[in-house]
Amino acid sequence: MPASTDNLGFISNVLSRHSAERDHGALERAVADPNALTVLIAGDIPVLRARGEGATAFLSASEVARLTAHEEQVFLGTRNGTAVLGTLAPADAAEAFKDDPDFRVVDLRSVAVQGLVPGDELGALAMAKSLLFWHQRHRFCPNCGAPTALSAAGFRRDCASCKAQHFPRTDPVAIMLVTRGDKCLLGRQARFVTGSYSALAGFIEPGESIEDAVRREVFEEAGVRVGYVRYLASQPWPFPSSLMIGCHAEGLTDDIVCDEDELEDARWFSRDEVRSMLERRHPDGLITPPPMAIANFLIRSFVERA
Repeated sequence: MPASTDNLGFISNVLSRHSAERDHGALERAVADPNALTVLIAGDIPVLRARGEGATAFLSASEVARLTAHEEQVFLGTRNGTAVLGTLAPADAAEAFKDDPDFRVVDLRSVAVQGLVPGDELGALAMAKSLLFWHQRHRFCPNCGAPTALSAAGFRRDCASCKAQHFPRTDPVAIMLVTRGDKCLLGRQARFVTGSYSALAGFIEPGESIEDAVRREVFEEAGVRVGYVRYLASQPWPFPSSLMIGCHAEGLTDDIVCDEDELEDARWFSRDEVRSMLERRHPDGLITPPPMAIANFLIRSFVERA
């Protein structure tokens, strides 16, 4: 059995999406509802309300009333029957909250790593950030170039000129732990935290299966041939809007040839060495990604199969 996914960030969402009821009126009704809650993103940074040592992603209508302007609003769904909006405000709108001890303005990655909000609120934050990011970057029709308008309560944009309808996109990414006997393949990019090694990953290309994407990416990045590929778990990854598809892959060859444009280093690690990395006791200070990342889950699954 693989390790538990309980600690993964963004995989649980407290909201009921009401996907069959996303007419234009759903957004209008939510905006007019004085009891509606709001997930607020300023630029690309969430604004949270402090709650004890942590925070909540859901702001009341009175709390967001200090905004002087917003760029987009969407209807995300309901929380225990209460409507929830996603609101995108300009980046400088965060200044209205930064110095107020009742609020926290923290980037989404840090929110997840630090566990600032309940786990099932992380999914709502990921949903809001991904959807609002898409609206921000799709104001013009890719078919004819005319301006588009928000529709379906925020889950579509329509072009009045050519009548095309455009829907939010999610980019699929294969992330894979390659194992060969009692060792696994981990790599690091130059941008990683010092000493951090992770599972290899790459975007799935058009017309490509998950399995073939795993085989291609591993060979391109590390020169290792891969055989059997097995799906384990997935994780929404709102940076900006991806779905990480976690797999275990069987390595067929040992020699590593790094693509230096992709990886700073890649190497085979023994199970015991990886265990020490997970536990932050490796003699060279090597570490793995934090528990909120699916790479950590894949690595733990390998260690716990022993």
